[in-house]
Parts: sequence; structure tokens; C-alpha cells
Amino acid sequence: MLEPAIHAEVLIEALPYLRQFYGKTIVVKYGGNAMVDETLKMQVMQDIALLHYVGIRPILVHGGGPEINAMMEKMNLQPNFVGGLRVTDAATMEIVEMVLAGKTNKAIVTLLNQQGAKAVGLSGKDANLILACKMESPHGDLGFVGEVITINADFLNMLAEQGYVPVICSVAIGPDGASYNVNADHVAGHIASAVGAAKLVILTDVEGLYRDYKDKSTLINEMTTQDADVMIATGAADRGMIPKLEACITAIEGGVPRAHLIDGRQAHSLLIEIFTNTGIGTMVRSS
Repeated sequence: MLEPAIHAEVLIEALPYLRQFYGKTIVVKYGGNAMVDETLKMQVMQDIALLHYVGIRPILVHGGGPEINAMMEKMNLQPNFVGGLRVTDAATMEIVEMVLAGKTNKAIVTLLNQQGAKAVGLSGKDANLILACKMESPHGDLGFVGEVITINADFLNMLAEQGYVPVICSVAIGPDGASYNVNADHVAGHIASAVGAAKLVILTDVEGLYRDYKDKSTLINEMTTQDADVMIATGAADRGMIPKLEACITAIEGGVPRAHLIDGRQAHSLLIEIFTNTGIGTMVRSS
């Protein structure tokens, strides 16, 4: 058990960050092991609730790939990925929307509300929150896979001003009324930019970004958007990291001061990143 003085030191270390981020918005992309491990899941909910109660405005964005795959398996449908993106035909889009906007989103909202946060579950269809168009890919037709056109930031700001924590799934609406499956990392980057967030934090299943994924000593503590562009263009970034880096670039170029790739497998990783001097993972800043 920690001595009272150590507890006090922890709080004092957090003080400048509490002051810096009070009243500011922090967008969190929630995914990976933190969504499936029950202990980690509860820790993330506690972190989000704490942010809410100390006067920070968290926005939680989530996907749900494993849950979608599990439902497709129950329906004898085979997931198909091209260039790291899920090929989404009409039948798959129905499953994506049912799982993300229904089961997964509401489960997260319930957990947050149990922690005392006033969470509200949303999809991109609510108040035209995420307007998207069909994504054209050099790898072929992806079906109902979309890319973000606009974000209804006014709606999110209104919810934050009323003390709500938005929990947003990555299902978007098209100008023609069609539903689109949008990569949740991309959604988080666009939302962070649109609402003028102080930070974008993306939870991953690794310690951060490596220059060489096979060599754990090559973890990058800090990088610029120019560095990120180069890693994507040269193929140095692992395929799963590409949409995360793209989200960071979108956020930074949209005016967000910092974006972070952190290890969601570490207990209370959000609090460590936001409220300590050392932080964790990889920080992305402007060039």
C-alpha cells in the first residue's frame, strides 16, 4: 500500500496537466485488447470517467472488428480484407451496423454510466454526425466502405457543454442516405480535428510505433507528421499502423497539438499518458 505522501506526490505531478486540459476536449480511439479484456475494459472506463469528473471533455470513438467477425462467423459469412480494409457488401454492412451501433456501442455506454459518466451512444447517422462518401481504392471495390466528408462538430460540442460523454461508433451516413463502414481510426482523427481537441489518443496493442517492428528497441518516442508520411510511403509502418498514423496526421494538420499511440494493454494507460511527466507510447506532432 502506498504511503500518503506518495499519493500526494502523484496528485501534485498531475496538477499542471489538470490545469492545462481543464475544459478541453480529448478524443480517445478505443480498440484492440482494451475492448475484449474485461479488466482492461473496466480500467479504460474508469479513466474516461475520471477525465470527465476533473473537467476534461472526453469523446470516445470505437470500432469493433472482432465482434463483427464473430457475428459473421455465426452467419456463415467469411470476412474479406483488401489493403487492410474490410470489404463491406450490403449483407456485411447490415452486420457492421447491427454490431457497432447496437451491441458494442450500448455495452460501452452502459459501462461508462456505471462509472458515473453521463455517456450517450451515437452513430454517424445521429444528427448527420459523420457524413461520408464511398471510398475508392486502388485495390478494388470495397463496397460500402466510406471516407469522411464532414463531422457535425456543433452537435458534439453541444453534448459536451451539457456534460455528456459521446461514445461514437464508426458507422457513417452518405449524402444518398446509404450507410458506410468507416475505419474508426480515421473517424477519430477527423473528429479530433473538427472539435479542436487538445489531444488525440489512440489505444493500440503494442507499446507504440517501431522503426523496425521486429526490433523492440526501436520504439519511437516522438515523431513529426513528416516522419509519419515517410513511414507510410516507404512501407516502414506495419499495415495495422497505417490508418492510425493517417488519423494522427489528419488530427495534427487540422490543428490538434499532439496525437499519441499508446499501449492499451497497460493498466490505466490513458491516465499515465495525460497526467504524468513521462507519458508512454509514441507522440506525433507537427513538422
